[in-house]
Amino acid sequence: MALKQIKTQRRRLADEVYDQLVEAIMSRDISAEDRLVQEKLAAELNISRTPVREALMRLETEGVLEVAASGGFRLARMDQAEVRQLYQARAAIEGQAARILAVHAEREVLDGLRDLIRREENLTNPTTRDYFVANRRIHRAFMVEAGNKFLLDMFDMIWGKAMAFHLFSAIENVDITMSLGDHLTLVDAIATGDVTEALETFTSHIQAGFDLQIEGLKEVDRD
Repeated sequence: MALKQIKTQRRRLADEVYDQLVEAIMSRDISAEDRLVQEKLAAELNISRTPVREALMRLETEGVLEVAASGGFRLARMDQAEVRQLYQARAAIEGQAARILAVHAEREVLDGLRDLIRREENLTNPTTRDYFVANRRIHRAFMVEAGNKFLLDMFDMIWGKAMAFHLFSAIENVDITMSLGDHLTLVDAIATGDVTEALETFTSHIQAGFDLQIEGLKEVDRD
């Protein structure tokens, strides 16, 4: 059978636009007050409107953007019910990873998690983005060590988008330092080998994050 060699194509322009928009959201260059119009973005990037439209539509599909009343797009706002559902999904996914680790994790794995947590929580003059990245790296490390590809994919779907940072950043209106400092207790719970204790400890930790998140969003509403 004669097959033609497949040549690697350069990255799609729409993907480049998508990455730039995500980075702009993460760096706070795009705020909740900004309106994103494809014609203006295309002119600024000096490209056609098609890849810009594709990138904007992708972000809308992912829940990062929503259609603005005045046209174009703006950062999507999650209501309290949606935030609760998000944290319930986190509790289900990360709680199951904790159960797996409680049964299978060896001492070297737990020591590695403790070392990573100490490194990530040792922040100097941190920004909101630093807190977000540290939290994501810590929680993702548990998922990686659990060794379940499908749980990890679901984790990345929740944590890997600009929406996750946009939502997380509301915590700075309360006390963002509270988002770090309690992760070693998660390792201690896993180390007991008790799947119920591991699950309950993770669930309580995520519930505390939800409570902090809601308080932050309430402060945003008051402003």
